[in-house]
Amino acid sequence: MLHEIRTPSRERRCLSPSERDLLLQIAQTACPAGEVFPAADSSVIDQVDHFVAGLPAAAQHGYRAMLRAIDTTPMLRYGRRFRGLTPDCQLRVLESWRTGGLARRYVLRALLSPIKVAHFDNPTFYAHLGCVYSHNIKPEAEARFMRERSHSALELDEPLELDCDVVVVGTGAGGAAVAKELAERGHAVIMVEEGAYFKRHDFTGRPFDMQRKMCPQMGLTGSIGNVAIPIPIGRTVGGTTTINSGTCYRVPDRVLAKWRDQFGLRQFTPEHLAPYYERVESIIGVQTARAEYLGGVATVIARGCDALGYAHKPLRRNAPDCDGQGICCFGCPTDAKRSTNVSYVPMALKAGAELFHNARVTKILTDAGGRATGVVARSVDPTNPVHRPQLLTLRAQKVVVACGALSTPLLLAKNGLGGSSGQLGGNLSIHPACAALARFDEDISAYNAIPQGYSIEEFHNEGLLYEGATTPLDMGMAAINTIGPELIELAENYRHIATFGFMVEDSSRGRIRVVRGERVITYNLNKRDVARLKRGMEILTRVFLAAGAREVYPMVHGFDRVRNEADLSRFRKTTLRARDFELSAYHPLGTARMGSDPSKAVVGPDHQVFDVPNLYITDGSSVPSSLAVNPQVTIMAMATRAAEHIDQAL
Repeated sequence: MLHEIRTPSRERRCLSPSERDLLLQIAQTACPAGEVFPAADSSVIDQVDHFVAGLPAAAQHGYRAMLRAIDTTPMLRYGRRFRGLTPDCQLRVLESWRTGGLARRYVLRALLSPIKVAHFDNPTFYAHLGCVYSHNIKPEAEARFMRERSHSALELDEPLELDCDVVVVGTGAGGAAVAKELAERGHAVIMVEEGAYFKRHDFTGRPFDMQRKMCPQMGLTGSIGNVAIPIPIGRTVGGTTTINSGTCYRVPDRVLAKWRDQFGLRQFTPEHLAPYYERVESIIGVQTARAEYLGGVATVIARGCDALGYAHKPLRRNAPDCDGQGICCFGCPTDAKRSTNVSYVPMALKAGAELFHNARVTKILTDAGGRATGVVARSVDPTNPVHRPQLLTLRAQKVVVACGALSTPLLLAKNGLGGSSGQLGGNLSIHPACAALARFDEDISAYNAIPQGYSIEEFHNEGLLYEGATTPLDMGMAAINTIGPELIELAENYRHIATFGFMVEDSSRGRIRVVRGERVITYNLNKRDVARLKRGMEILTRVFLAAGAREVYPMVHGFDRVRNEADLSRFRKTTLRARDFELSAYHPLGTARMGSDPSKAVVGPDHQVFDVPNLYITDGSSVPSSLAVNPQVTIMAMATRAAEHIDQAL
């Protein structure tokens, strides 16, 4: 949500002195002084003001309107504005918003999130916890082929036209894999990526700085419906693989059986896919997370599961050299995580492929017969609003689109392609996820370990998969809705906090479309998935309590703390709705789904778009359904398989 929040500038402000004074009072109420941490001060307001000044005008007006709402509503009860109340009354006002209706809760969260991040993103606080704030990044040597075959479109000073065998749009799990496979087969391949090519010396470990650089809309991508759900995705060389946790699962056999039965994908058996998985896993170094870096969260989860008789184990990850720095989701500073920016993309370049980054594809070229013949891209510089774009025209025998499930259908729809079945942009699955925090007497220090290195496997066949979910202090405090002295006490004791999460194999489906020039994602959680979320949170809370947690903080409205079986019983008996859960989601799939029937799918079993010869889709949008697991190796395996079909067709 934030951009450049740690680098305020006196020249970039939009709040009036009166608004700044009000914001300071709100900040000091939400983030007061603790035993160690001082209260929020004017430097926090400088940072938030700088952040708000960088937002679009409509968002600036919205933030100021939220400030006015907080200021004026106390007049109905107290006869005074917020700024005229005593500190105790101010806290009661904010608590009434925190525990109030959905609109009030969302307003307070939007208002306080930048305040919390600005306050807790503090090296002094991190030092108190014994947590690394600035990471020492090892020097890296860049091979000659990386320098010669990787080009920023920002360096173009005139339009450029090139011919190739295959142009690949996107460098994430699907695009990079197919590019590497085809380049190694001797084909002339050009990769095009909208984002920049960040290297490990760029990965600062500061969450929101990295989100600003590597995510579209500053990390604000999300769905709307009966609950708002953030869906972080990557916009950088490597795509979302650069900012994911590194977790690697093969698709469950039962999901493949559904693909064969419902979508006619007869070839998609475990035996058929096994060689592709093996190839992918060897390239990205998939192995079980090492015990010495699992950390305190894994210890308490294992202890709780043993007490309850639940199956549990370390996760398999594509980070063979991981040393537990705890910032996988913000770019690995040691290249230990073998995301495609350090695996498939360099391998493709070494095999002779070319890469243009900072280039957004806007047009898919077709001939008179409707066959795809190339793409047109424009250079993009998100840091320079007056950048004059240059055109890049790439003509090819085959075009592969791998922009991700939230962008691929929009590119095709913009060009009037792939829509004959009516399925383009629909069938969106997102693996809704929720988490809980638990406080222990023992030292957890979760931030000095793999953030997501352990799992509870017991309930996977029910559509519930539990995985670690540790975040840095600033993100952790912004994620929970606690405020006031309780928030500060939690922050000062963050070394005793364990965080774990779970995701749901969703039966709900969403849709992506363009409304007034903007991408809009709609998604409504159905009752079945809400019931799964409730059961998932109950199980996770029970595991924490069985492990000896003093108290559990479920991210569910109305349940700030759960301490014992009586609290858990009340949770179990309460009717919950979708909007009661604090959700996120990470694996959008299905918006250009594969199938054997052209009337029900966008691409066929060979990944070729049914109504556009020579146009292929190899990203998560072609995955037919929710996978019930993290999808990156499945997307890579399917793309590796697709490369064989494209190779045969060339």
